[in-house]
Amino acid sequence: MALGRPGQIRQIIGGSAGNLVEWYDWYAYSAFALYFAPSFFPKGDDLAAALNTAGIFAIGFLMRPIGSWLLGSYADVRGRKAALTLSVAMMCAGSLMIACAPTYDQVGLAAPLILLLARLVQGLSVGGEYGASATFMSEVSSPRWRGFLASFQYVTLVGGQLLALALLVLLQRTMPEADLNAWGWRIPFVIGALCAVLVFWLRRSLVETEAFEKAAAGHIPATQRDLLKRLMAHPRALAIVLALTAGGSLCFYTFTTYMQKYLVLSAGWTKAEATNASALALLCYMLMQPMFGALSDLVGRRPLLITFGVLATLLTVPAMTALGQSQPGLEGLLLMIAALAALSCYTAISGVVKAEMFPASIRALGVGMPYAVGVAIFGGSAEFVALAFKDAGMESGFFWYVSIMAAIALVAALSLPDTRRASMIED
Repeated sequence: MALGRPGQIRQIIGGSAGNLVEWYDWYAYSAFALYFAPSFFPKGDDLAAALNTAGIFAIGFLMRPIGSWLLGSYADVRGRKAALTLSVAMMCAGSLMIACAPTYDQVGLAAPLILLLARLVQGLSVGGEYGASATFMSEVSSPRWRGFLASFQYVTLVGGQLLALALLVLLQRTMPEADLNAWGWRIPFVIGALCAVLVFWLRRSLVETEAFEKAAAGHIPATQRDLLKRLMAHPRALAIVLALTAGGSLCFYTFTTYMQKYLVLSAGWTKAEATNASALALLCYMLMQPMFGALSDLVGRRPLLITFGVLATLLTVPAMTALGQSQPGLEGLLLMIAALAALSCYTAISGVVKAEMFPASIRALGVGMPYAVGVAIFGGSAEFVALAFKDAGMESGFFWYVSIMAAIALVAALSLPDTRRASMIED
């Protein structure tokens, strides 16, 4: 299949558009938490409300491994298209629940319980989305340009984060703060639900991948026990995916989600300065993904993963130290972009590398399960661990922790054959 063929482009758009909406909805919760938190908890203690809301956010991460198991199994039994459609429908339901949720003043303790339920649904959805979308986009891409086309998964992932941030800035500038606190925070969740409906319709028109159809034709429909048995038959691949994800997702959340707080709390930047710099760095980072994906099609996946592992292991401590001492402006921005360029050696190809390591009959599950576990344990806890080190007066300890986890990812990359040449997608 040649690059640019209309059918292939439609398939990539269908897979990546849903990913964009999923991650927009996921990050909208974090972006607008300060505004909606007081609506769901007793008034008088804004800090307690913020902490409770953050706790519900963390619970969403814990649901991601469960979602990856449920939707990954569904994708390997019923098809990639069916799982992607179900995933975006669940995200729509979660966003709509938050958008329409009654406040604490209206229904008392039922309000935070509704918020919790909505976040559980979103956690299940986004947990299943990664494995299903990485599998789908890798299977529909032509072998020659698979790294380039599959890299759009992270383009849309970062794009969702940027859209949530952009909408927050827009509403902050166009709405009185009182209105934003009272009802304006519902707007992003309404938008997310409406976009999810559109993507649901778009994904209904997707064509199932040939890889799944061939696998389904040669197997009796599997039970959960059968899938688990098949999955456990690939312990080396599972261990490599988990190790790559542990180091890669920790670096990702360190240099994206946590970076704004780090620049404010440690470098002394204002919130506006940190937000603007982070947005510009994320925009550059998003645009880098196809370039590094295309590079992997030329030189292979393994060299890029090794490059990420080496750079992250050796340079995280000096990079974070320099950022903590940087002045607002070009210096700090360039340091962030350089760090994200190194990270792109992992993120641009993380989905396709994992998809190329598993047979079609368990590919979505094999990609999604170890990834979700790694993200839940290491990526999702990055901010908490960083602040804990800072609170203990040992902030640099967090930098060394990230370096050690990057070194583990490097060991995994060194033990990995180049999946571009040894891909199981064509098997």
